[in-house]
Amino acid sequence: MTPASKRVVLVAAVAENGVIGLDGDIPWSIPEDLKHFRAVTRDNTVVMGRRTFESIGHPLPFRTNVVVTRDRTWSYDGVFVAHDVDEAIALAQDFPGDVMVIGGAQIYAAAMPRATHQVLTEVRQRPDGDTTYPVWDRAAWVETKREPHEGFDFVWWERG
Repeated sequence: MTPASKRVVLVAAVAENGVIGLDGDIPWSIPEDLKHFRAVTRDNTVVMGRRTFESIGHPLPFRTNVVVTRDRTWSYDGVFVAHDVDEAIALAQDFPGDVMVIGGAQIYAAAMPRATHQVLTEVRQRPDGDTTYPVWDRAAWVETKREPHEGFDFVWWERG
């Protein structure tokens, strides 16, 4: 990472079994997590895959939205389009705040080698799901903060 580069932060809620999604949705309801997500990503640039964007249905307010898609004809008012994660991260260098990668699974996996930080909600559940967070080497990361809650923890990680 060059000194001029921004932090690349993966932001996700991950169950004990690695699940992050089921049928394009989140397989749990934790209102505190949604509030936390809004606070963590506000005033930053969010990078997401097209399917994640379409599951949300609109650009996220108070953030610059970058959607990654291989479809060269895809566009949507209020979002910037990139065709791979590296392009999205490069594009985000010109926008406000950090680069916050918010899913889905393919986007997290592609961004993991470039990530400098992770902000994870560790959900103490083992739900069924069809989408999982990429496996990552915890030995390469340092936990810098943990906020325990009933049923979940907010955890901040920094690459070691």
